[in-house]
Amino acid sequence: MDINRRQFAKWAIATALIAPLVFNVSVADAKDKYVIGFSQTTTVEPWRVQFNKDLEAEAKKHANVELLVADGQDKTEKQVADVENFIRQEVDAILISPKESAGLTGVVEKAMDAGIPVIVLDRNVDTEKYTQWIGGDNVVIGEAAGKHAVDLLGGKGKAKGTVVEIWGGLGTQASHDRSNGFHKNTDAEPGIKYLLDKQSGDWKQDQAYNIMATALRNHEDITLVYGHNDPMAYGAYLAAKDAGREKNILFIGVDGLPNEGVQWVNKGELAATFLYPTPGAEGLRQALKVLAGEKVEKKIVLDTQAITKENAPEILKANGLQ
Repeated sequence: MDINRRQFAKWAIATALIAPLVFNVSVADAKDKYVIGFSQTTTVEPWRVQFNKDLEAEAKKHANVELLVADGQDKTEKQVADVENFIRQEVDAILISPKESAGLTGVVEKAMDAGIPVIVLDRNVDTEKYTQWIGGDNVVIGEAAGKHAVDLLGGKGKAKGTVVEIWGGLGTQASHDRSNGFHKNTDAEPGIKYLLDKQSGDWKQDQAYNIMATALRNHEDITLVYGHNDPMAYGAYLAAKDAGREKNILFIGVDGLPNEGVQWVNKGELAATFLYPTPGAEGLRQALKVLAGEKVEKKIVLDTQAITKENAPEILKANGLQ
């Protein structure tokens, strides 16, 4: 059932029940209120917290929007159940940020088959059966981080050093993209060596701390750490600090939240971070366009930005943090 038919059906039922009072109601009036379901991976990670804030702030700007937020609790099966619940409720649209691409593919297709538009945010799914995808280009972000690492380690053709890479999650496309982009630049430098096999910190600061603590015990020389997000890069920094080795190691992260990664860069604890903007506000705006019958792009890529010691103070000031 397509969007217009679903909306008309809801209107028809309502008018049948109270026809004497609303016989002049139009189909357009039936679209004055939309229920939009949002399935979030987790509400624990700081970037996800900001993601929710951005989405909820945008929803408050629209009096005709009722936003239902479901916390996936970092479990694929919970997210699947949440989306299935949205389908049963016959919400007007679904926004989803998948924990895992493969694990959420089936339920996204199920929602689309039910005539509910689905906008996928941040991580993708293994199908083209969705309305729209919005997020940052993790390959581009990885490439930018890799180029910066090469510059820090001596420059193109001269770079030398040993690198510890801490993955976000081996089952997430975002982590693979951030790694592939980074390696595109660093692998071209014969002087750069990697010390670990793929190590997943699951995007968590404490897990990255443990990975780094082990790496420090096993390797006397570590030049640079690349964490797939800022909390993991910072967790690695804290492990190095506890071992008294933080001043000899460079740390690079991704996310660029003002009250987190940008602060750590400004303090000199991270050498750089790369902005990965949350797609929450744009996701809500695009959902309303879809529900209004407008044609939208299949994919929207959000811009990134390198954040270093030079521009961190300006970003903090713009966000009222300095």
